[in-house]
Amino acid sequence: MNRKTLVLPAVIGLLAPALAACGGSGSGDGDDAITVGTTDAFAISKEVPAPFDPAYAYDAGSWNLLRQTVQTLMAMPRGGGDPQPEAAESCRFTDTGNERYACTLRKGLTFSDGKPLTAADVKFSIERVRDIKIKDPSGSDGLVANVEEIETQGDREVVFHLKTPDATFPFKLATPTAGIISKDHYSKNKLREGFEISGSGPYTAEQEVEDDRLVKTVFTKNPKYKGQFTPQSDKVELRNFADTASMGKALEDGDIDLMTRTMSPQQVKELDGSSDKKIDLVEMQGLEIRYLAFNTQAPTVKNKAVRQAIAQIVDRGALASSVYGSTADPLFSLVPSSVTGHANSFFNKYGDPSPAKARSLLNKANISTPVKLTLHYTTDHYGPGTKKEFELLKKQLNASGLFDVSIKGTPWSTFRAAERDGKYDVYGMGWFPDFPDADNFLAPFLDKDNFLGSPYVNRDINDQLIPTSRREADRLTASKSIRKIQDIVAEDVPVLPLWQGKQYIAARDDITGVQWALNSSSNLQLWELGRGVSG
Repeated sequence: MNRKTLVLPAVIGLLAPALAACGGSGSGDGDDAITVGTTDAFAISKEVPAPFDPAYAYDAGSWNLLRQTVQTLMAMPRGGGDPQPEAAESCRFTDTGNERYACTLRKGLTFSDGKPLTAADVKFSIERVRDIKIKDPSGSDGLVANVEEIETQGDREVVFHLKTPDATFPFKLATPTAGIISKDHYSKNKLREGFEISGSGPYTAEQEVEDDRLVKTVFTKNPKYKGQFTPQSDKVELRNFADTASMGKALEDGDIDLMTRTMSPQQVKELDGSSDKKIDLVEMQGLEIRYLAFNTQAPTVKNKAVRQAIAQIVDRGALASSVYGSTADPLFSLVPSSVTGHANSFFNKYGDPSPAKARSLLNKANISTPVKLTLHYTTDHYGPGTKKEFELLKKQLNASGLFDVSIKGTPWSTFRAAERDGKYDVYGMGWFPDFPDADNFLAPFLDKDNFLGSPYVNRDINDQLIPTSRREADRLTASKSIRKIQDIVAEDVPVLPLWQGKQYIAARDDITGVQWALNSSSNLQLWELGRGVSG
């Protein structure tokens, strides 16, 4: 087989790997741990006291650890598609309005410490996320904020009563935010500080920490686990590297078996062209997006003509190809091209980049030029290409003669808080979806109490279009409302989509299950990895 494997989407809007990696079938009966590299960094601090508490964690890196250890009622199947029961035996809407959702738990569920897992634990876990008060406003509680009441009937029956109709609720129950935890390890009103994680998932976790920084997590097969997944290895180690270069060298030297988040574009290019038959590169269509966000109340960008002019100038094709090569594609909507309901709204409105059209927009709004702006980006969260990306954005805008742009990079620990507090007028962000539905690329940025803390409000979106789309269990039917939202965003430009990324894994050729190891939301599924015979 070819050294490079391409995994393609199976159906529109939902991604499914289709090819197998080199090697034989996985085996779960050995002690030979599979070792995975990541550049995700975790440190305990006053600002980030509990990176792996389901009520706090809301980034792809933290979710990668939670998914292995904390079970959810629903889960995404290995090939994508609609969520399927996981800790639950069955779940369904029991009304025609998508407001009452009932689940029956599997028989004999226990946490990894042997304590029985019951409907009361489900109720405790989700009410805790919804109700706990934490200082960080960027928690994931919005995913369960629509839950009005949770009713339990015996040890195995749980019923969710929603405030408003939400056909995407099963997807939300498949996220680590809805992970089921025990009162024995998690307080109702206080975060679980530190790195420890415990639940009923496929693996238990033991961390190695140095100077309050996580350096390694050892996942050991949980013999008490009951769910839809079958772990292919008894033990998996996730090692944290300081940078992509050291992670890549570890793979080349055989110190690790697999690496993924975050590989650099240069590494992908080199691996793609390499003659090394011992390392396979697997490419999957991803749902990661990058975008510019605007503080729409800031004097520099309050007039939407300024934001529209930026949208008219930015050359997404050049940005994607020059910085990220084959690893990214230009994006003309917040909703990626492979997701049901996508519309090329920004291209439809602005067409090809045109400084002349941008000048006309500014002149009609009586905006003096050049408009002075600072574009802010994070130096250590989205990979090594971010700085180069912002240097090119600066060059494109300044070359028009309409802007006087400077750029400033800041570490994520400072950047995220400053962005949320409204200290940046224009800033770059990325998004890895909570679940593969168009709603999750729109509501987090536009709804009340949104992820960005953005002051932008559009009543048509908030009061009509988002609620209307959520009433539709058929997501094709919901597309009409979803496309209208995208058109409004292109007109008002509270955010400016830039590019959509692909997913990559590089693995030594005796590792099996690689094609299943990332789901469509870019989260690791370590239980899929096994060790076979070198191909």
